[in-house]
Amino acid sequence: MTTAVTARLPTPASAGIGQGLGLRPEYYHEILTTLPDIDWFEAISENYMGHGARESGGLSAGGKPLHHLERVREHYPITLHGVSLSIGGSHPIDSRYLRELRALCERIEPLWVSDHLCWTRTGAHQFHDLLPLPYTDATIDHLAERIDQVQNALGRQLLLENVSSYLTWRPDEMSEWEFLAEVSRRADCLILLDLNNVIVSSHNHGFDPLTYLDAMPAERVWQHHLAGHIRQEVSGGELCIDTHDQPVPDAVWSLYDAARERFGDVATMIERDDNFPPWSELMQEYAELRRRSGRPLADAARANQTPDYGGLRA
Repeated sequence: MTTAVTARLPTPASAGIGQGLGLRPEYYHEILTTLPDIDWFEAISENYMGHGARESGGLSAGGKPLHHLERVREHYPITLHGVSLSIGGSHPIDSRYLRELRALCERIEPLWVSDHLCWTRTGAHQFHDLLPLPYTDATIDHLAERIDQVQNALGRQLLLENVSSYLTWRPDEMSEWEFLAEVSRRADCLILLDLNNVIVSSHNHGFDPLTYLDAMPAERVWQHHLAGHIRQEVSGGELCIDTHDQPVPDAVWSLYDAARERFGDVATMIERDDNFPPWSELMQEYAELRRRSGRPLADAARANQTPDYGGLRA
């Protein structure tokens, strides 16, 4: 990484949120019994939507996943992160999905809601993968209309995350970073900048990850993801694969340090979706995140106090 990063710019309203972890069932017990010194948790929206009987188009009380989420919510702020909105798809956006997501938002009162800048299905077929979009002006127009629909349905701005990629489209008219920045402006949405995905895609496509950071509109970058990946030998070279089942590697930590210079203290979290380590190991990784953010992890259990979240509702 050789490109110079620009001087630090004013940071968005998420700057006071702090550092979080992905909320996973494997760690419910440790979280609820020890109340660790963690600023917030990010929950996968679909894991908690549709549980319990539906009443008046919303969610009624009930369902084990919702029970655990609400218990965690009693002690910590929550953000919601979706994986199946398929904002870039050609099919109509699922109105039932939006109703259930809005009902979950009304129940949990998340700090914000995010999903991925991609498509995940065509017609009735769900690929269960985050598929990249062609980087064209026509795609941006398509996205702007659909993002507006979602934001109106939810009554809030949406954060959209850059995905890792392993191929490009022949019709591409611009770079990925130019595309993401323009989508955020034209659709008036916010950005969840996944730094691991930037590293993965930069390896696979041969670009400088600092160029990506420099292209982002700082006032729209509200959150960072940190995660791990693997490298796999393939015909013709080495492919970097986003797995979320490894510790955060040095390259991602370095890009996080550069992102702090560029964007300031943006809300940041560590994702782990498989190969779950013991809680103590995950907390060591979280302690490193807090150290790099200038807020070393407290030794004592999390105090029962309400922090200042910069005007955002917790």
